[in-house]
Amino acid sequence: MQDFLNAFFSLDIISQAWPILLQGFWVTLWLSALVIPLGLISGTVLALLSTVRSRWVAWPLWAWVDFFRAIPPLVLLVFIYAGLPFAGFEVSAVGAVALGFFLNTGAYYGEILRAGIESVPRGQLEAARSTGLTRWQAMQHVILPQAVRNVLPDLISNTLEVVKLTSIASVVALPELLFQARQAQSVTYNASPIMAAAIIYFILLWPVVRLLSRLENRQLAARR
Repeated sequence: MQDFLNAFFSLDIISQAWPILLQGFWVTLWLSALVIPLGLISGTVLALLSTVRSRWVAWPLWAWVDFFRAIPPLVLLVFIYAGLPFAGFEVSAVGAVALGFFLNTGAYYGEILRAGIESVPRGQLEAARSTGLTRWQAMQHVILPQAVRNVLPDLISNTLEVVKLTSIASVVALPELLFQARQAQSVTYNASPIMAAAIIYFILLWPVVRLLSRLENRQLAARR
C-alpha cells in the first residue's frame, strides 16, 4: 500500500511539482476562455446558416459540419500545426489550437444550436417578422434566446468536453496543465504529478457537472 501511495500520491513530489502545475492550470483556464467563445461564435454562424432554405448553402454546410465532427480533433490539431507549414503556412501553437477548436467545436456547437432553433415553433419567427423585424433581427432577439434556453444542458455539456479537450494542446508543446504534469513526471519518474493534474481537473469541472445534472433534472421535470 505504501508503495502505491508513493508511486501515485507522493505529497513530497506533488509539492515540488506544484509551481509548474499551477502555471499549467492558469494556461488551461485562459486557453478555455479563448477556445470556448471561438467555438460558440463558429457554431452560432453555422446554426444561422442552417436556417437558409437553399441547397447551395445546405449541402456545403452539411459537408463542413460532418467533416469536422468526424475528424479526430487531435489529428486536426497536428495537421494544422505540423502539416500546414509544408504548404507555406506557419502557425504558432496558440494559433493552431485556436483554429483547430474553432473548426471542431464550432461544428458541435452548431449542431446543438441548430437543434435548439428547430425546437422553437416556426410561428415564433413569423410573429416576430410581422412586427417589422428583419429575419436576422428576429433570429437574434426572438428565436436564438429561446433556442439557447431549450438546449442549455447540451451546450454546457459540450463546453465541459471542450475544457477537457484543451489537454490535447500538450501535443503542440503548449504548457497547459497536462503538459506540465508530464514534464514533472519525466523529471521525477513518478505518476504523482499526473494524479495531481487529474485532481485539479476534477475540482475545476465537478461544479459544472453538478450544474449540468440540475439543469437536466429540471428539464425532465418540466416535461412531465
